[in-house]
Amino acid sequence: MDPITEEDIANYLANCPDFFERHAQLLASVQLTSPHGNRAVSLQERQAEMLREKIKALEHRIMDMVRHGNENMVITERIHRWTRALLLTQSNRALPATLVAELQNQFMVPQVALKVWDVDERYAAEPFAQGVSEDAKTLASSLTSPYCGVNSGFEAVNWLEDTAMAMSVALIPLRPGAINGAGPAFGMLVLSSPDPQRFQTGLATDFLERIAELASAALSRLRPR
Repeated sequence: MDPITEEDIANYLANCPDFFERHAQLLASVQLTSPHGNRAVSLQERQAEMLREKIKALEHRIMDMVRHGNENMVITERIHRWTRALLLTQSNRALPATLVAELQNQFMVPQVALKVWDVDERYAAEPFAQGVSEDAKTLASSLTSPYCGVNSGFEAVNWLEDTAMAMSVALIPLRPGAINGAGPAFGMLVLSSPDPQRFQTGLATDFLERIAELASAALSRLRPR
């Protein structure tokens, strides 16, 4: 006969749940090693320790969920105030400056720059529609989501007032409709910070995508009709 293995014993116990009812004294005599030292503990005590560890892990997860929920509420409120400021701006010429200033104020971004192109001829001479090369336009159109990371010598970073302080940047393409649409971009937002971790690679971009789509919708007033 083949020797009995641990797997055979485990399968037997799993298929015979009344085994320990028939041998209740066996449970009381089982001794296990505690994970918090080399002392031996009873099976009941070991199970209690495992439950305490699971409860502690769940408490940490709940606290993380609450913290993330609070952070999301704060960001949502800031987006609301920023969007409201855009809706209250009646002058089309003043809209880009308001958009930039409110982004800086509401989201505490040290530097923000904005350029738009293919605008109506009435706005073609405005500073926000000047100084954009074809390479920068091509880069904006190639992005289907915000770029977050270090400044790798992007031309668009030169739109900022102090490029030396742009240690991390977010490049946000502006196009009609969804940010990941197939159409070409008609503008780009540049956000920067002296903190290398502010816009780090791998950062979740959900809120930046919402900002891109809201900004694109607001700035559509500057385009030819």
